[in-house]
Amino acid sequence: MPITGAQLDALTEIFNIGAGRAASSLSDIVGDEVLLSVPRVEFYRASEIDANVLSLTSARLGSVQQKFKGPFDMAASLLFTEERALEIVQEMLGSQVQMEDLVEYEQEAMCEVGNIILNACLSAMADMLAISFESTLPEYSSGTPELVIGRIASDNANPMMLILHMNMCIEKRRSQGTLIFWLSSSSLQELMLHLDNFLARI
Repeated sequence: MPITGAQLDALTEIFNIGAGRAASSLSDIVGDEVLLSVPRVEFYRASEIDANVLSLTSARLGSVQQKFKGPFDMAASLLFTEERALEIVQEMLGSQVQMEDLVEYEQEAMCEVGNIILNACLSAMADMLAISFESTLPEYSSGTPELVIGRIASDNANPMMLILHMNMCIEKRRSQGTLIFWLSSSSLQELMLHLDNFLARI
């Protein structure tokens, strides 16, 4: 489905607001300034997705996944290279925890990070489009890029992927994360309709 320049600009602005909210919440958790870049928004078919498209090249990826129900339904995943995920966990827990001990905290900490970022983006969308969503609890998993991305791309009910590329900077450390929202064709049509309604109001 083609997306207009105005729709793409509106989505970018929505997710930029969400990134700002997420950065503020994460700053409170780590006790230091967290910066999230303006997201770069792209659309792909699930069959086109691989690690290169997502700009994530690593032996292992971590994924936080949630599902959102509303006027249109979406599933969402936040992907990080696992080494970056562990660095973020260390920032959250403090330098007293050694890197080799972080793995046992990884799932809980990354679920918290994912929950903050994903819900900030969706709450910004809900506020600006005047709609509401209900979300499931976040789930964390990790594995090879082929396994993690293959699991996401195999959802035949939702063949369209809305990809957000964003950079996270914590205390001068830069991490790259990728947000994936995947939608059915009908959900994508509903999203575009709500974007058009939003654009007509401004």
